[in-house]
Amino acid sequence: MPKRTEKVGQAEQSAREPELSEYQRAMRDRLLAAPVVPAPAPWRRVAFTAVGGLLGVGFATHPDNGLDLVMVVSHDGHGLFDAVTGERIARDRDPDPEDSTPDLAPDLTCPGLGPIAGSRVHIAGLFGGGLHRTTEDSWTLEIVTPAWPNDRVLLSRDGGLPHAGPHGERWWHIFHSSCSEIRAAGFSPSGQTIAVATSSDISLWTRVAARQD
Repeated sequence: MPKRTEKVGQAEQSAREPELSEYQRAMRDRLLAAPVVPAPAPWRRVAFTAVGGLLGVGFATHPDNGLDLVMVVSHDGHGLFDAVTGERIARDRDPDPEDSTPDLAPDLTCPGLGPIAGSRVHIAGLFGGGLHRTTEDSWTLEIVTPAWPNDRVLLSRDGGLPHAGPHGERWWHIFHSSCSEIRAAGFSPSGQTIAVATSSDISLWTRVAARQD
């Protein structure tokens, strides 16, 4: 019996997570020390909108002007946002039950609404899928969790982790999720929009110049 106890103890010990190396601790400490800052030019934040029960988010292109649109799927229905202004331009509070959430479609899509009615939009979030994490001109977006379970979103131009340079020069901590779970974060296919969707809100940044009405 004592021999069996010894074997169990050894198995439990070997299954423990290894201690962080000095390099890993230094990188974690650097991430923890970085405050939330505005995204650098040419990016500007255009929306921080509460969306209760948010499930996922996807991108589409406006058929008239070619600019980015952002579709949000939640327990309260579907919404469509103008990515340049952050304005919600269409809403469906009661979508068809067969298309209400992306997991009901093999390709994780939901039907478009407003100016993109008749199309389908890929939705990334609770049920899977993903958004672009890089752009053609070398911007990178990452989700890191140096203090679980609070996620941080980093925008960078230094190729991504480990971000050896000073914070605020080539990498920026632009979003901190301390109360909600991140559903998806990434760039639009055009690379002109950043979306960060949590279980309770949607944040948008654009680098398209504001329209002059």
